[in-house]
Amino acid sequence: MNLPLDQLPERCDVLVVGAGPAGSAAATLLARGGLEVALVDQHAFPRDKVCGDGLIPDAHRALKRLGVLDEVMACAQPAAHVGLVSPRGIRVDVPGTLAVLARRELDAVVCRGALRAGARLFAPVRFVAPVEENGAVVGARIANGEDERVIRCGWLLLASGSQPQALIATGMALRQRPSGVALRGYLRNEAMRSRIDQLEVIWHRAVAPGYGWIFPCRNGVFNVGVGAFTSRDVNLRALLAAFTRIYPAARELVAGGQWLAAPKGAPLRTSLAGARWSRPGLLVTGEAAGSTYAFTGEGIGKALETGMLAAEAVLQGKVQRWDDAAVRADYEARLAALKPRFALYERANWVNRHPWLADLVLWRGTRSARVRQRLAGVLDESSNPGQLLTAKGFYRLFTE
Repeated sequence: MNLPLDQLPERCDVLVVGAGPAGSAAATLLARGGLEVALVDQHAFPRDKVCGDGLIPDAHRALKRLGVLDEVMACAQPAAHVGLVSPRGIRVDVPGTLAVLARRELDAVVCRGALRAGARLFAPVRFVAPVEENGAVVGARIANGEDERVIRCGWLLLASGSQPQALIATGMALRQRPSGVALRGYLRNEAMRSRIDQLEVIWHRAVAPGYGWIFPCRNGVFNVGVGAFTSRDVNLRALLAAFTRIYPAARELVAGGQWLAAPKGAPLRTSLAGARWSRPGLLVTGEAAGSTYAFTGEGIGKALETGMLAAEAVLQGKVQRWDDAAVRADYEARLAALKPRFALYERANWVNRHPWLADLVLWRGTRSARVRQRLAGVLDESSNPGQLLTAKGFYRLFTE
């Protein structure tokens, strides 16, 4: 699966930096379209990735399109709903097509799909800098230790995730600081397997401006974590300690369980902000482009989707014989079409900053099937999450 640097070709049609969901999704479609695709990643696969590991409906749709959904679900822990819990303990179970799979396994499955389509993975290798001619990106310098090679390409796709180094090196970073942070750990507690068998998301003043979560994996293992959607400095370990203290199920889970390793943290880039999307010869996609939702922290499905949008723009340019500018304009238009949806989730982020709103919304949810339906719509993107926080939304909240 992992090819060494000395086998890197001198040239390819598309070089994809980052073999996570966005990069591997893009590589799959590009290779299916007949292009020669090289994938590079700084870690050998399989490799760990800090994430909540939750797969919601948009991820299921994207994985199905990529042809790997069955393979993913053969490894994943399926779930039928997510339990939303307010600071006062009000709970509403929202149905949905859900699953949990550690990113170590998920990313390996999606990457294998790209390799089956014809892409080649070179790892562990490090992206150093773009190669430029006449103001356009025409390749990249790739390294492993002291060994450095140059590969030329028709397009460079930057799917490098939340860390800003590759964005900085290519001149694409508009903001280096993340827009959010998260911390998660894996904890084994066999006694809790039957008690927590669905996803749980918990709001509380102690973890504002974010939330805590418990997502059940297989074999009595749970993904337990906290996320904070702010650019301010946050003590994540203090938030996790507070969460496992104030939420009874989390407290019991930790008291009777064993951490499999120390919890790990990671930055988040949200709301399709913080980076330029393109320049001559280069497209930015996935979390590098800010493909995570601010309110929910969901990023897997949107990373897959934006990766496929980048691939579609390149392939459409090949068919139409477009020049560089036309491909870039097409890709930017595809991302811009998603932008209003991201803005809605940015507005709904008020719930994370003001957890008492969760008390209000979930209290009404226990009394109104229409409100519960709207909450389910937020999960599958058929409802507008921001409407809950408008004057009209509050009126509907108390009249439905």
